[in-house]
Amino acid sequence: MNPTIDLLTAHRSIRKFRDQPIPRDLFLELIRAGQSAATSSHVQAYSIIHVVNPDNRKALAELAGGQRYIESCSDFLVFCADMKRSTESAERAGAEVVRGMTEQLLVASIDTALMAQNVAIAAESAGLGLCYIGGIRNNPAEVSELLKLPEHVYPVFGMCLGYPDQNPEVKPRLPLASILKEDYYDDSQDEALVAAFDDTMGDYYRQRTGGNKDTTWSEQLKPLFTSKLRGHMREFLIKRGFEMK
Repeated sequence: MNPTIDLLTAHRSIRKFRDQPIPRDLFLELIRAGQSAATSSHVQAYSIIHVVNPDNRKALAELAGGQRYIESCSDFLVFCADMKRSTESAERAGAEVVRGMTEQLLVASIDTALMAQNVAIAAESAGLGLCYIGGIRNNPAEVSELLKLPEHVYPVFGMCLGYPDQNPEVKPRLPLASILKEDYYDDSQDEALVAAFDDTMGDYYRQRTGGNKDTTWSEQLKPLFTSKLRGHMREFLIKRGFEMK
């Protein structure tokens, strides 16, 4: 192992933060580190909204499902996939730009995720904690209106940043054999591997909660594929200019 790998494998989501602001110089260094992430064709198809206004933070906490750590963290960021800046720049350079392509949505979403993960790693290397907020997509139209996002920009997720005021355990991950496949997709062992992982996660939840939570990884997945599907996202993205042609 080396310090970078140790840092990566020690990641935890932090939802309780000390009342201690992140120094501005450090905050800007985190964003610069994010900019160094890989980006498709150097497009850099992302923008970040640093939400400072307390009223806006409160509104976002409600829109994201009542996640109060959005209000209590030192800094809250909304990472946005942004095809506005790059397409307009190409137009000014003389291109007859085609908008609304599915590939553009993919490029912008992937660029945004890679950039955000660089920010996350940089933050943890500086002793900070973080929590991604996918609940931003619960009400993406309202979030977009609040943040005054233009067409061809959409909010992908939020991120709480701050100094941790808790020390949760590292959550187990799936066995490598279930996600690392040689030469071709062989799932012949996946059912057994997932069953073993369900046992691992059951033990983890019972120990973490003193026996108050008795569930498994597979059980936790059920609402993600039944009730939490965010069926509004396709229509929302089309209205944002991501027509997925």
